[in-house]
Amino acid sequence: MAILHIQPVQSLDAPELALYCTLRRVEEHERAGVLVATNIKVVKRLLASRYTVVSALLTPAWLEQLEPLLRARPEKEICVYVGERKLLETITGYQLHQGALAVAKIPPPPDFETLLKNSPRPLLLAAVEGIASAENLGAVVRNCAAFGAHFLIVGETCGSPFQRRAVSGSMGTTFEQPLIHVDNLVEKLTSLRARGVRCLAAHPRPGAKKLTAVDLRGDCCLVFGAEGPGLTPAVLAACDDMVEIPMPSHMNSLNVAVATGIFLYEATRQRGNKAKG
Repeated sequence: MAILHIQPVQSLDAPELALYCTLRRVEEHERAGVLVATNIKVVKRLLASRYTVVSALLTPAWLEQLEPLLRARPEKEICVYVGERKLLETITGYQLHQGALAVAKIPPPPDFETLLKNSPRPLLLAAVEGIASAENLGAVVRNCAAFGAHFLIVGETCGSPFQRRAVSGSMGTTFEQPLIHVDNLVEKLTSLRARGVRCLAAHPRPGAKKLTAVDLRGDCCLVFGAEGPGLTPAVLAACDDMVEIPMPSHMNSLNVAVATGIFLYEATRQRGNKAKG
């Protein structure tokens, strides 16, 4: 049971509230090793997770609702700042946080080999390259959680999955979905192929195989790039095949979050919707 240090606030000028007032300074948050959860659904998922909660900033109404969840946390103590709705409305993006925010520690990065060892077979992995949009990256994380990907590999040219907008875009599934931010995506894909994991590039190009004709029941890693630039030649060369979504129209690409959902759905459909074993 956590001891709650409940502190009413009349102003947001206190140094301990700085993280809540700098929601756009995502680099500062990462350097501090923390993330800020906004949106009540995201905050609730955080409070149900294994992430270490540092503090919360709530309206009195949300404190009343969330106090049991906060007290049930395993931390020894949590600072809870309570301010009136009008005060919290002065924070940028109020419509997103709805009067409930929380700060948590970003966990240590998982070990790639450990993730592989602990994932049941057949493997269903996803990897992304060049995803600059935090919202898109968060949606990819959400898709991975929804369709049972064992873990997500975030390439070095992507933004951080712990940015506020990425966490919000994931609807808090970042706290549940195993993921690893790597320094060299090509190296990791090469390592997977050496272990017999098929790496399939989602890449709508002449000669690409149709998704519905590809067998996804064995160990595989589905690799996605940003719409427009797609995957780089180096990443394509590290994959076994290019695969595209059959589209009976003039369109030849989809938003990466949409494409990820379609690919992962097809994989789980072929596996009888039992991707995580």
